[in-house]
Amino acid sequence: MENGEQPRDEITPPTDPPKRIRRLYIAIGAGLTIALLAGAGLTGLHGVTTKDHLYQAAGLFRELRQELVDTDLDAARGTVVELQRETRSARDATDGWDWATASRIPFVGDDITTVRTVSRTLDELTHGGLPPLLDAASLLGPETWAPSGGKLNVANISAASSRIATGLAAIQSARRSVATIGTAGLTDQLSAAVREMSDGLADAERLVGVVDRAARLLPGLLGARGPRHYLVLFQNNAEVRATGGMPGAYVVVKADAGAVSISDGGSTTSDLQPFDSPVLRLSTDMESLYTDRLATFPANVNLTPDFPLAAQLARAMYQKRKRLAVDGVIATDPVALSYLLRVTGAVKVSGGEPLTADNAVRLLLSEVYSRYPDPSDQDTYFSAAAQAVFAALLTGRGEPQGFISAIARAAGERRLLVWSADPEEEAIVTDTVLAGRMPNDDGRTPTVGVFLNDGGGSKLSYYLVPSAMLRVGDCETDGGRAMRLKVTIGSTAPRSGLPDYVTGLALSGDKYTSRTNVMIFSPTGGAVESVEEDGELIDFGTGMERNRGVGVITLDLPPGKTRTLDITLRAGTIPDAEEAVTARLWTTPTVHPWKSSVTGGAACSGAR
Repeated sequence: MENGEQPRDEITPPTDPPKRIRRLYIAIGAGLTIALLAGAGLTGLHGVTTKDHLYQAAGLFRELRQELVDTDLDAARGTVVELQRETRSARDATDGWDWATASRIPFVGDDITTVRTVSRTLDELTHGGLPPLLDAASLLGPETWAPSGGKLNVANISAASSRIATGLAAIQSARRSVATIGTAGLTDQLSAAVREMSDGLADAERLVGVVDRAARLLPGLLGARGPRHYLVLFQNNAEVRATGGMPGAYVVVKADAGAVSISDGGSTTSDLQPFDSPVLRLSTDMESLYTDRLATFPANVNLTPDFPLAAQLARAMYQKRKRLAVDGVIATDPVALSYLLRVTGAVKVSGGEPLTADNAVRLLLSEVYSRYPDPSDQDTYFSAAAQAVFAALLTGRGEPQGFISAIARAAGERRLLVWSADPEEEAIVTDTVLAGRMPNDDGRTPTVGVFLNDGGGSKLSYYLVPSAMLRVGDCETDGGRAMRLKVTIGSTAPRSGLPDYVTGLALSGDKYTSRTNVMIFSPTGGAVESVEEDGELIDFGTGMERNRGVGVITLDLPPGKTRTLDITLRAGTIPDAEEAVTARLWTTPTVHPWKSSVTGGAACSGAR
């Protein structure tokens, strides 16, 4: 992983399906149990019978929750059969002419109608939604994720996908049914129960939606419809880039009918090398922010936090040098590798000590430079380390569930990014944390980005300690919002003893003073208005990227020093200003995790 040429001054995955489905049932069970209990006994019409069935169903939901926590799918199937019996009986009891007539009675009619709707919804969900999801949980057991004969069981994943889609459709239908219930005329108890049920179904839809996207995506990615090749970039967080770190070592992974192997590997700068002209045409905004180095230097493709663009640039560069058009690009970093090493155990690396979960980050991002002063030896070690970890994964070392949990953690921290050259697959990825792209339109949730790029040609980003606090501010007359952002970055670098390769180009004027370009991205349609340090306004670069105002501040940090920036941003017009506003904060994944907080804003007084 070499020093890349620097810019001039100027950031739901595949997760453990059984665990996700267990969480689904827990979410449903919590909301529906309350609704069942609240609805029981509202009317004397078949009152005793209906009450008994609803209470029995409530108890069975509790049993089902525990059985799924214990991963006892056989017991869960039996419980679902009993649950179906009770919900069908409750539905039958409320479907008669007497309940229909009673639903028109003033004062109590709304409550009776609600009980009928809840009974029907529960029955449809237990018959149409729960069984296929249980089937999917069985198909996605550990044996599916453990390589057999060098292959993953793509057939099981494909079969599970259709069942998950059926279950998701049932949940969505149930949610729509509950959404038709007007709560204004209900008793307080029943109104609260309906809200709880709605929240439970919304959570269930979100959870199953993540699994549904993964199950639709994975067969194709694993080569179910023909061989695939993926360029996997290892980001070096010691030389920070907007998406995590400078792309250094890489491997090319081939997937064919579930069989996964490594077909190539190397270093971006020594093997791909800089290009004389841009490999892809950049927009005027992108050229203004990053110059053409984004599209000419392999180590600089991710100066932008927009991973789909970075991936397309990397793909084009690899194709020009290696004559292979890869089907997708994946990026990860040593911190994510350390999560995987907790599953695989220690991995032997040719020419170096074994990598473990405890030493991987330190070895790959710091000590390697003193152990291997020659950059070519560093390249050899990095490439060997990357291939060794992948080889351990491909041979099935470790528990599949632990592996998937490690992947989920890395994805949640944006340390695992995926882009597919297939438009249909990329559309599935787009709305997940794997995409690495800020929203095209923030809507009611203004999103602010704080992204870092090394500006000194060094590996001193290893020592950065960042934090950020975002607060939604006052309303403005045009429907926009002021926002306040405080960014603090410190350096724990030593004052001496580092190799020249680590201290880099010393563009700050001092070998041990790191230079970092801090990029502040406003919400869509907004702007970065001002930057202060120690109460004084300071100058900063400006630009635009994907309808977001961008401010760029260069920070030079001597060892042991900290600098704090107070930034004023403006969000574009936010719909429904009469409601409270939440916000999101995206940051570059760094060696030391960010300490961050986000405070929402109150509703705008008098907004229409």
